[in-house]
Amino acid sequence: MLTTETVERWLREDVGHRDVTNHVPGRTSGRLVATESGVVAGLDAAAAVFDYLDCDPTSTAASGDEVEAGETVFDVSGRARDVLRGERTAANLVGHAAGVATRTQRAVRAARTASESVRVAATRKTTPGLRGVEKRAVAAGGGDTHRLTLSGLVMVKDNHIAEMGLEAAVEFFRDRKSFATNLEVEVESPAAAVRAAEAGADVVLLDNLPPTEVREAVDKVPDGVATEASGGITLDSLPAYAETGVDVVSMGSLTHSAPSLDVSFRTDGR
Repeated sequence: MLTTETVERWLREDVGHRDVTNHVPGRTSGRLVATESGVVAGLDAAAAVFDYLDCDPTSTAASGDEVEAGETVFDVSGRARDVLRGERTAANLVGHAAGVATRTQRAVRAARTASESVRVAATRKTTPGLRGVEKRAVAAGGGDTHRLTLSGLVMVKDNHIAEMGLEAAVEFFRDRKSFATNLEVEVESPAAAVRAAEAGADVVLLDNLPPTEVREAVDKVPDGVATEASGGITLDSLPAYAETGVDVVSMGSLTHSAPSLDVSFRTDGR
């Protein structure tokens, strides 16, 4: 959920302590226009910015909609100085979120060429302060958000295993987690995947393995234990991972490497 404090922080970062540039009298209206095709996202964040400034925002598209260059996705009216103060922050949020959604849609479509069931998920490699915006953008693009915070899933990673050993680490965390929380174990070989499943993992994360070894691990892991592939997977290599039979392919690049979708804010006077 977007909070007032979050919106205040966004605006304070851009407006500063003395905004002379936008001290424009009167009222105006404006619109946010996509200048290239893509998937819309971030409109709720843009609306929150203009709501805070006592403007009247209206989305003319919905998150997840595909738009073409030249389409208006957002309208707003209000005092000119407030509309102008909010425009850059709103445009940046929508552009960034739409870029994440567009990249996610491309990844999902690439995966679908090889598997109709595999899920394409994001990771926690998000921009500090923008995780909610980016995770909602992933969902708008058809992806899975994965865990939103550390509390959403107990994950036994390589450092835990190095300190405690695989079986001991799984036992340690299984004794401390809630009955409603899954436990995932990160492994780096098909043999370790089987050990993790036998130790009690609900999900086995196959980290930085080539597709051939992912397929081997998927074939060996018992039914009822989910499998996830992650680590350096690109849009080009994604189909090869999707066809291994893995349940989830997670990609940090959905959020940390998505180029912004180009959008432009235009007022009636321009």
